[in-house]
Amino acid sequence: MDARRAVEGLKELAELTGGPEGARRVAWTDEWTKAREWFRGKLEEVDGITEIETDEAGNVWATAPGDSERAVVLGGHIDSVPNGGWLDGALNVVGALEVMRALAPQKRPVTLRLVDWADEEGARFGRSLFGSGSAAGALKPDDVRNLKDKDGVALPDALREHGVDLDRANEAGKQLENAVAYLELHIEQGPVLERMDLPLGVVLGTFGVERHAVRFTGQHAHSGSTPMDVRRDAFIAAARSAIAFRDDAAARDDVRATTGFVNVSPAIVTAFNGWCETSLDQRALDPDVLADMLRKAKEASENVAQEEGVSVEWERLWQIEPIPFDDHLIELADEAVNEVAGVSHRLPSGPLHDAAEMARLMPTVMIFVKSLRGLSHTKDEDTPEEDIELSVRALHRLTEKTMEKLVS
Repeated sequence: MDARRAVEGLKELAELTGGPEGARRVAWTDEWTKAREWFRGKLEEVDGITEIETDEAGNVWATAPGDSERAVVLGGHIDSVPNGGWLDGALNVVGALEVMRALAPQKRPVTLRLVDWADEEGARFGRSLFGSGSAAGALKPDDVRNLKDKDGVALPDALREHGVDLDRANEAGKQLENAVAYLELHIEQGPVLERMDLPLGVVLGTFGVERHAVRFTGQHAHSGSTPMDVRRDAFIAAARSAIAFRDDAAARDDVRATTGFVNVSPAIVTAFNGWCETSLDQRALDPDVLADMLRKAKEASENVAQEEGVSVEWERLWQIEPIPFDDHLIELADEAVNEVAGVSHRLPSGPLHDAAEMARLMPTVMIFVKSLRGLSHTKDEDTPEEDIELSVRALHRLTEKTMEKLVS
């Protein structure tokens, strides 16, 4: 296995679909299609891969048959957020590609599969884990049918342009019928490993998430003629609520609360805004804590809305419970990381990953490689190249160990 080749592949992809402002591989766009065509070309070169197919949810699968139809799945996603980094998502599939190059030509007791999940990020429509959620049966078409992007394009229409019928997306689940383990490599996207001066870590599980759109409706009017004490300013209500959401999270132990987007109307300099829509993304490891955070946030927004003379409504965009990974695979991943890097560390994942959907169905684990300055979802995202190589080697060893375990 040539781990350096994975680094060069990542650079090649970044040059193809990146630029001075970062990665442009947003799912359901032309740049994403270009990236997938590049990746498919790489898969077609691998000796031992006998089939490459796209399922009903838009996920791309490559299969290297073994002595048994039982399959170890290596997963990831090539899509990015707008102006994202060169590693988030792409490392998963390019690293897995290198593992396939090494193991697919060999005689193996089990089948080996690689999947590039469609739209892990949810950057365009706000619904993360579309492809893996469809395959896991967690995505309900009616829950996302009315989602639109910032230009007003409906999700079903964008899917159709890329050959996906929303009402058939859950048929992707048949791809998992023989899957017995799921392995995923990812950058940490946080500062823990770098603070500990460690290159690699093993992931215990993922935070649960509550993600909502919060909409405030007041009445816009002229900025010069309307006295301050009679305004019904929806943006002010949203801003005060966002601060309350942040303060509640800051008072708790190791949770997250983030206001990610803000849309206002009429959005002109000579009027205050009568309508404002914001997002709220809340994350916690404890489901009871997560539920309490949501309850407190709704109470805070309602109190602020009343004080500002506006109304507020909530729409759930997405929800996922905290998901632990498999104890046995965590042990194997620890062994693999120790063999490659000399030391390992176990940590939870705050960001979501496709592995969270797979963990509902089969034994699952992830390996993290450190992120410099803890940065991700930005063009400044980076990881030392020698650590990237270590991470690919660790994924290779974990894959070997997992296959060995399945026949022991």
